[in-house]
Amino acid sequence: MQETDVIAGLAALAQETRLRLFRLLIETGTEGMTPTGITEKLGLAPSAISFHLKELLHANLVTVERQGRHLIYRADLNTMNQLLAYLTTNCCQGVPCFDLPAARCQSPC
Repeated sequence: MQETDVIAGLAALAQETRLRLFRLLIETGTEGMTPTGITEKLGLAPSAISFHLKELLHANLVTVERQGRHLIYRADLNTMNQLLAYLTTNCCQGVPCFDLPAARCQSPC
């Protein structure tokens, strides 16, 4: 992953609505969600959802697939994993991160 891609991804996530939207899509998994479902879940206007989805698409953090008349949005797990890998390269001076208390999952993983 190039540094410019990392900056674009972090910039896209550095906004409250986009961060909430991305986390929702992560929770949804491979099933994905329609814009209507996202709107209902987050309680935001469809135009706001559309704007923020576009920003996440430009940062390659989400994908979109047409299924009949519906658009299905999913978190791009490959990009997310690349972003996390970039951020944690050479982390913790060689000590596995999962041994550190702060890195332990706070809920069922």
